Amino acid sequence: MDRTAIREKVVELVGETLECEEEALTEDSRFDDLGADSFDLLELVTAFEDEFGLTMNDDALQQIETIGDAVDAIADAQ
Repeated sequence: MDRTAIREKVVELVGETLECEEEALTEDSRFDDLGADSFDLLELVTAFEDEFGLTMNDDALQQIETIGDAVDAIADAQ
């Protein structure tokens, strides 16, 4: 899956999980600025893993602060 397709799916999952407008989300959108708490982040990681059929390692998870970081981590894990 290419990076654009990954980004589109990540934005969709973030919009659904955090109940925010997908159109307002960019790769620079920070999860903490979107109101995500640790439970929300865990829910998002689980959704990413399920959607993309992968397991994200702990080092990658600690680096994820923005939507772009999540897209990069997913692309690297594939």
